[in-house]
Amino acid sequence: MRTSLNVDNGVAWLTMDDGKVNAMSFEMLTEIADQLDEAKSCGCPVVLQGRPGIFSAGFDLKTFARGREASVAMVRAGAELLRRILAHPRPVVTVCAGHAYPMGAFLMLAADVRFCQAGPWKIGMNEVAIALTVPHFALAIARHRLTAPGLARVSTAAMFDPETARQLDYLDYVYNSSDELQRALAAELQRLKTLDWKAYEATKARLNTRTSDEIAAAIAEYQPSMAAAE
Repeated sequence: MRTSLNVDNGVAWLTMDDGKVNAMSFEMLTEIADQLDEAKSCGCPVVLQGRPGIFSAGFDLKTFARGREASVAMVRAGAELLRRILAHPRPVVTVCAGHAYPMGAFLMLAADVRFCQAGPWKIGMNEVAIALTVPHFALAIARHRLTAPGLARVSTAAMFDPETARQLDYLDYVYNSSDELQRALAAELQRLKTLDWKAYEATKARLNTRTSDEIAAAIAEYQPSMAAAE
């Protein structure tokens, strides 16, 4: 298993750890989606986190090398996972303590609340630098969350340190130490548990349905070239 799910004290902790760089292969994406569905049974907030030093290196580039069918399946699984997070009936909180390359950044952008520990990490959407055209579904989630300056930097494949990423709205909070982050995370999770879930679900749907529909339309049309994802 590349992921684990542990429900503790009213929180579902969903951890990604493939022992390497948390590359978002079709298998990894499917596991995360399944764990997210399993987390619904507890009716509690979800914390999605990576391993120390890496949230995710993004889509698995080896899969792109396997050809069109494998590439399409992986990218569509990634886009569908964003829709699951946008529609999840409880808050999804991401905790980043490492690098977050495109698909990792997309997961954070889909979440309700995003924490990060300060460090020499790079966060952002660097597709253009590796000969990939940014997919329409990724632009949809970027438009939904990023500031105008953050969105403008997507075309130049800029990657950012955590504090700059926070200013551009990839993140909500950045803390200097693990202890500070854990204290702030615990306080936020306690606050989230007090929400009225009926009102939360309805409001989240109003906020996210348009973007989710844009992503769905982009998934239906997604057909990458072998040189670049379009």
